[in-house]
Amino acid sequence: MNDLIGLLLRYGALGLIVVAFAEASFFPVPPDALLIPMVLAAPENAVLYALICTLASAAGGLFGHFLGKRAGRPLLNRLAPERYLLKVEELFQRFGGWAVAFAALTPIPYKVFTIAAGVFLVRKRILFLSSLLGRGLRFYLEALTVEFMGPAAVDFLKQYSGPLTFALGLIIIGWAGWYTWWKQRK
Repeated sequence: MNDLIGLLLRYGALGLIVVAFAEASFFPVPPDALLIPMVLAAPENAVLYALICTLASAAGGLFGHFLGKRAGRPLLNRLAPERYLLKVEELFQRFGGWAVAFAALTPIPYKVFTIAAGVFLVRKRILFLSSLLGRGLRFYLEALTVEFMGPAAVDFLKQYSGPLTFALGLIIIGWAGWYTWWKQRK
C-alpha cells in the first residue's frame, strides 16, 4: 500500500485527483493518505489541495451513484454486511441524500453511501451538494490543520480526526433532521 501511495504522490495534484475520485466509488486508498503529505511538503498549497480533493471526491461520488444505479443492491452487498446496509438504508429513508454528507465527513466508507445513493435513487444534485459539504469540511479541516500545525498534525489527526469528524457528522445529521422537520411543518 505504501508503494502505491508513494507512486501516486509522485504525480502530485493529478495523483490526488485520481485517488479522491476513485476512493469515492471503488478504490480502498483514502485521499487523506495523499492530501496530508502533499500539504506537509507545500503548506502554502493547503487550500488548493483541499479544493482539488473535495471536487474530485464529489465527482467520484457521482460515479458511485452511477455504479449503484446500474449494478444495484448486489454491488452494495459485496461492499458491506447486510446489517450495515440496513442502517445505511435507514439513514437514507430518514435524511435522504443528506446522509451522504455524514459519511463524506466521517471515517465511514464513503463509497458505500455514494453507491447506495444510486441504489436508492437519490437525486444527483443532492448527492453532489452533500458530498461537497461533507468532503469539503473533512479535507479543509485536515489541510488547514496540517498547514498550521506542521508535522505534529499527523499524530493529532490520527488521534482526533475520527471523533472530531464523527461529531461534526452528527451535527450535520441533526441539522438535516431539524431542516426536514421544519420543511414539513410549513
